[in-house]
Amino acid sequence: MPPTGSWELPIDRGAPVTTLVEVLPMARREEVHEQALAILARTGLLVESDQARAILGAAGATVDQSGRRVRLPRAVVEAALAAAPRTFSLGGSRLGWELSLDGSGCSLVADGEALQTLDAATGERRPATELDWERSTDLLDAMEEVGVYWRMVNFDGGDPLPGAAVRGWAGAFTRFSRHVQDSASDPDEAAWLLEVLGALFGGREEVRRRRPFSFLLCPLTPLVLEGPYTDAWLATADWGLPVAAMPMPMMGLSAPVGLLSTITLGTAEVLATLCLVQAAAPGTPFIFAPALSVMEPRTGRFGGGAVEHALLGAATTEMARFYGLPAQASTGGTDAHLPGAQAGAERATGWVLPVLAWPDLLVGPGLLGGSTVLSLEQLLLDVEGFRRCVRLRRGIDSALEDAVADALDEAGPGGDFLSRPATRRATHDGEWYIDRLGVRDGWERWEAAGRADIVGDARLAVADLLAAHRPPPMDEAVARELATIVARASVGAAAPVQSSLFRRTEP
Repeated sequence: MPPTGSWELPIDRGAPVTTLVEVLPMARREEVHEQALAILARTGLLVESDQARAILGAAGATVDQSGRRVRLPRAVVEAALAAAPRTFSLGGSRLGWELSLDGSGCSLVADGEALQTLDAATGERRPATELDWERSTDLLDAMEEVGVYWRMVNFDGGDPLPGAAVRGWAGAFTRFSRHVQDSASDPDEAAWLLEVLGALFGGREEVRRRRPFSFLLCPLTPLVLEGPYTDAWLATADWGLPVAAMPMPMMGLSAPVGLLSTITLGTAEVLATLCLVQAAAPGTPFIFAPALSVMEPRTGRFGGGAVEHALLGAATTEMARFYGLPAQASTGGTDAHLPGAQAGAERATGWVLPVLAWPDLLVGPGLLGGSTVLSLEQLLLDVEGFRRCVRLRRGIDSALEDAVADALDEAGPGGDFLSRPATRRATHDGEWYIDRLGVRDGWERWEAAGRADIVGDARLAVADLLAAHRPPPMDEAVARELATIVARASVGAAAPVQSSLFRRTEP
């Protein structure tokens, strides 16, 4: 029987409208945290850098100099967590552009370092070229959903000429107008990086203010901070570059079997990196960014399209939120070698959960074959898939439209709402997502149009975007200085001397 008397719908008009997901309940996150602390205090990690061991020892870590083993007590980790800022913004070369890492938005980071390219004209793989790099960079800059740049292809063939990194950084800031995330391999290369940043942005203080570049620190799994690579970051520490800590534990290969074990190991490695970063330069902006993955059990290879990556990507975000740190999740790969049904299915299942978890940064679009082959068409298809996931995240408005009864009164039983102004407004206000690629018409019109498919649509869209896009303009004096730096690095000139105090620190 219906209730009698006065009764109202229990609508909370102030409730959030977003779709939420949870793969790790709070009790499980606390368990991961405690297990990670136990690993760092008991097993510790191998720290190959003399400078890093000295800094961690001064912060309260137990340092075994003979074995280069460092153990981190709970108090050291807690001090590092307390020192890290909870929110901050990333800047870029475009004046006024800013990406706030405060949980309010999610921006894409295109996957990177493919060695091959899928040629759209022939359908065959071929070695990546500098032109592929230019086209992929221009395409990334043409899509606002991509806020952070990784170099999508490595056209140096694994044997870079002198100054290759310098040319890469200069080229990235020349053709991409938002944020760049990369690393340096040793202190000399880091010195070149600082010279490039100083020339582009007017010196250290302006770089500290704008944060146009973040340093990607990738501990070697399991539990190793490598020497030259760690020293490279230390050489930049007083420039305030945000650090994204990205260990890459792979379940069954470099991480123990079990998703929770992989999450725990990745968390421990991020916390260890955080301890070094905050001990060396307290207050350095820090991004929780483990790239958790699973092995393909039949081959032992990286399983790019594994459905478990969706769970790991969401868990990464949830652990970052547990610590109150910005989140960068890596997920949504594919093992497919061509754009098509397998790539679409693996991307979709790989991204829905992580996007609903809502990281600040999401790594993944654009590569095929386990992140080894660039496809510009796949890049557009992936961005389209991301847009659809964002619509899911936005959810269902929790407030019942006040005009629903009036609209029904006006249309009457058996009426329709196609011509109503509210329907027209909704097409512009995002009540439903309007796809930019793919088939949306009936069979007859689709057949008459030549049976177009979504990959063909993407190929045409790539051509249109590249034809319309122009790289961001650069001040002529800055461009000349940058060209001089690139020329010096390309002939093997000695690295510039930088003033970072950590380059002068004695072990």
